[in-house]
Amino acid sequence: MELQGRLDALKREGLGLVAVSYDPVPTLADFATRRGITFPLLSDAGSAIITQYGILNTTVAATNPTYGIPFPGTFIVDAKGMVTSRHFESAYQERDTITSVMVKLGKLGSSVDTTATKISAPNLTATTYITDRIAAPGTHFSVVLDIVPGPRVHVYAPEVTGYKPLALTMQPQPALVIRAPQFPRAEDYFFKPLNEHVAVYQHAFRVVQDLEIDPSPQAAAALKDRTEMVITGALSYQACNDTLCFTPQSVPLTWTIGLRALDRDRTSVK
Repeated sequence: MELQGRLDALKREGLGLVAVSYDPVPTLADFATRRGITFPLLSDAGSAIITQYGILNTTVAATNPTYGIPFPGTFIVDAKGMVTSRHFESAYQERDTITSVMVKLGKLGSSVDTTATKISAPNLTATTYITDRIAAPGTHFSVVLDIVPGPRVHVYAPEVTGYKPLALTMQPQPALVIRAPQFPRAEDYFFKPLNEHVAVYQHAFRVVQDLEIDPSPQAAAALKDRTEMVITGALSYQACNDTLCFTPQSVPLTWTIGLRALDRDRTSVK
């Protein structure tokens, strides 16, 4: 289970882990034993807490046997019990991995247990990695680029017009859902010769690209008998300093993620 495998990394960040579901205690105990789960699994039989938190899945009819499940997601809670962030999906078939959640919060970095690739490109360096080794249909994961512009160099933020902005593009393929990349807030750069202000990155920054293994029946054929997926993309940019702009660049990128089928085992506990 993905969460079990991230316990040590979460502890290094000063975080604990608790999972809540609507399953009864015997079902959770059976699951924990079969899957080697060591963190607490809390039973919210009747979905009382799920309802109080406003995450009862209202797309499931009351006559459905799975009625009472929550929208899938994660709360991050501080030491005072205050919710500091929340990350939820609208479809019960979909799940964010805890690592993809943490990197979007600026945590973990390349300490995740996947292979990082260091890139030395003209006027910048980057470390890129994928947040998870393995994904199943419905898994939301991310590819990450930690980018450092060269000394006294800036690159233009994606919203800039009139200059060539930074862009991350992903190559489409069957069974891969590509979401919009997430860029951090840019810095304001004043270009005195033209008396203009423009949004740039001139210090270390992180770009996170959310991806998903398509859980739809239509994607099943593309995933049949596959054990991995190679994901490709490109980072394009034009670096400038205070006096000139350099030749535009496009850096090819590649990541590989393992594929697994959904866990469809059901408890024998009645």
